Amino acid sequence: MSFGETPITLVGNLTDDPELKFTEGGAALAKFTIAVTPRSFDRTSNQWKDGTTAFYRCAAWRALAEHVAESLAKGSRVVAMGRMRQHDWTTGQGEKRSMLAVEIDDIGASVRFTTVQINGKRPVQNSPTRDDVWNTANNPVEPGDEPPF
Repeated sequence: MSFGETPITLVGNLTDDPELKFTEGGAALAKFTIAVTPRSFDRTSNQWKDGTTAFYRCAAWRALAEHVAESLAKGSRVVAMGRMRQHDWTTGQGEKRSMLAVEIDDIGASVRFTTVQINGKRPVQNSPTRDDVWNTANNPVEPGDEPPF
């Protein structure tokens, strides 16, 4: 993240399936909206009350965009981290327009109210070596040994 950028974390639901597009240069772009509704407990009525829902237009790029499009759908509850960006443009009629959007750096399914199954490939790990103090296969722990920290 660069100096002066506005970081943001959103917890909410996708309002529609992500829209996957590709730029002329071949970069993947996923566009989607996250709806965030604050809740508060009203002690007088002894009930939870929903606040005003805010809708955040979001964009993810490259591999993240493809993963979002393949993994998430309308209604998915997500936790997303990114940066607020302002976009300015001029319409075909010469009118100046501006909007805020979130450029997503990372996103995942929320497991607060449901479970998810991860079925992607795990990252390739380096093969263990004798110098890997956490690898008990190559560094058997003897009785009385101190941990390596």
